[in-house]
Amino acid sequence: MGTKRIDELKAGMVLASDLIAKDGRLLFKSGTELVENQLQLLKRVGISEADVAPDLSDLTEDDLLAVEDYVREFFLYVNPDHPAVIEMFHIALELTARAVAGGWRLPDLDERRATNVEHLDDIFVTGMGTPETIVEHETELASFPDIFFRIKEVLEDDAASADRIAKVVSTDVGLSAKLLKLVNSPLYGFPQTIDSISRAVALVGGKELSTLALGISAINYFKDIPPELVDMQSFWRHSITCGIFARMLAGTQSGLSPERFFIGGLLHDVGRLILFKKLPYASTEAMLFARENCLPLVEAEMAVMELCHTDISKPLLAAWKFPESLAVMINYHHNPMEYPNPLEPAIVHVADNLTNAVEIAQGGMYVMPGLDEEAWELLGIDPAKVLNEAVSQYADQIDIVMSAFF
Repeated sequence: MGTKRIDELKAGMVLASDLIAKDGRLLFKSGTELVENQLQLLKRVGISEADVAPDLSDLTEDDLLAVEDYVREFFLYVNPDHPAVIEMFHIALELTARAVAGGWRLPDLDERRATNVEHLDDIFVTGMGTPETIVEHETELASFPDIFFRIKEVLEDDAASADRIAKVVSTDVGLSAKLLKLVNSPLYGFPQTIDSISRAVALVGGKELSTLALGISAINYFKDIPPELVDMQSFWRHSITCGIFARMLAGTQSGLSPERFFIGGLLHDVGRLILFKKLPYASTEAMLFARENCLPLVEAEMAVMELCHTDISKPLLAAWKFPESLAVMINYHHNPMEYPNPLEPAIVHVADNLTNAVEIAQGGMYVMPGLDEEAWELLGIDPAKVLNEAVSQYADQIDIVMSAFF
């Protein structure tokens, strides 16, 4: 619906962004459904306009049917009767309907196809390059910055002091700035601004902050992915969204560090980045095959390349000597029940599915990867309550958290 003048606002309209008074005070948060006395208050304090969410009542029956048909295509490979899948479907349906009511046009089939990449050359061809040889070739070409290894040493040292952790992280100015933006984002919701790494260590925890720093330094490694292959902003938005959801879902379980899960979600598709770099043509073939045949991307990778991105992430993270607890949730996020202790990869697995569901309303190109019902049961959560709350919090966090990274 967009911006409305104060005289156009009506009871029942929902704010699409926080409403701030002229003196900087927060009047009403995004998502507030306006009532009559609030409208009168806005007039009294001199508010001239407000950003409101699209109204679904503006959609015709044909519009709603088109939205439902569009969304249903993305749920072809999941059990439509599972409570969590039903909830994700309703979430995707509402978000897509609101996007259409706000002026977004449902993509047609041509728009869901990949661009021409005939000019790209693969280093390996199908059957010639094993995951190990592909990763070995990559790790021979470049290495992580020194800060990565120094942070990793801190993570492995149980006796590391808060001061030592702060000193190590503070040696990289760019990394420190991103960490402070992240800690001051809605992801944490601290009431006061955190203005130093030492303070961040005290509030978030040394190990937790080091894990965040490790994830940020890993992102910086991937800067030369061909733009014809993938919009990296969209890729990292997907990854950060998965991280946000994984962190929230981990918070429903006892004894887990949410920061580890944020980084696990953030890097869950890291193997795909190596495939983009080393097999750009085959990677694009897989994406095209997935889009045109409504297949989960991980299955299309197997069909085209005879391997998938988690086959690549296993030797990659081993070569980088990534902490095992992080590597496990990344490597097994598509098949968590194959790991002896499946709870942690199960959390990223559910987060990845929820991420794909919310991205349908943003022009997402790939069908749901598939929800493992045993993995879902491990979490022991109420789908209606937890998933909707997660989506609500994500909507408040994603843009600000994205700005902390880029």
